[in-house]
Amino acid sequence: MDPTPGQPWRAGPPGPGFEGTATYIATPDLIVAVNAAVALGRPLLVKGEPGTGKTVLAREVAAALGRPLIEWHVKSTTKAQHGLYEYDAVARLRDSQLGSERVHDIRNYIVRGKVWEAFEAPAGAVLLIDEVDKADLEFPNDLLQELDRMEFYVHETRETVRARHRPVVLITSNDEKELPDAFLRRCFFHYLRFPDPETMARIVRAHHPDLGRDLLAAALDAFYGLREVPGLKKRPSTSELLDWIHLLLAEGVAPGAVRAARGGRSLPPLAGALLKHEHDLGAAGGAPVAGRVG
Repeated sequence: MDPTPGQPWRAGPPGPGFEGTATYIATPDLIVAVNAAVALGRPLLVKGEPGTGKTVLAREVAAALGRPLIEWHVKSTTKAQHGLYEYDAVARLRDSQLGSERVHDIRNYIVRGKVWEAFEAPAGAVLLIDEVDKADLEFPNDLLQELDRMEFYVHETRETVRARHRPVVLITSNDEKELPDAFLRRCFFHYLRFPDPETMARIVRAHHPDLGRDLLAAALDAFYGLREVPGLKKRPSTSELLDWIHLLLAEGVAPGAVRAARGGRSLPPLAGALLKHEHDLGAAGGAPVAGRVG
């Protein structure tokens, strides 16, 4: 568990910085934020609208840096301890009743969490702690010391687990809850702004390189027009735009059909890929239906 007793963590092997990838168009300020967090050895806290690529960013950073990715998706019931380890007392009791030899070694019942996995990675991993704001308010504070000192204590075995190499920690938040100031002080912060039309065109091209210019222009015009509709419960996101364009291509929808809907202030074809609430379908100019809108 502790390969170098009494020794601090070691920096991972040097490698290339993050500059985006062929399928992830990173803006200059995002590139600066990622590389600054890596250089400082601080967690990178990324906030932004749902569907803007926060989770995908961790996967692309791992690929660009040539490091393994370990994903910890937080739920409302998630506790910080789950990321370190859990002691399976039920399994040990069952084995004791069955007379198993495993029961004599408590290590057999220590279940490693995602933070432990990242600490044990042979070459500094990328650890994604996804949607941290879903958990209770104590969750971020309960991880402060472990992420700061890169170690934690296993009470059942009386051993300390120390990181072999400091992982790159990327934490995402949809800003559903305020995060504690003490936690924020230890992070490098970046707000992932929604892409402007020019950047969005590059993102779409990266995923749909064969998309015609006219359809791209019509789709982006309709998409940004929908985002400007007042009173939407949920504005369409980047991921939904990519899904919608995939459907437009699969169904052979012509650019003129998309423009006609925009000009007539009606819903565009296949609007159910973009708008996910009956209220929003109505607010955007169409009847509140949930299927294909032609």
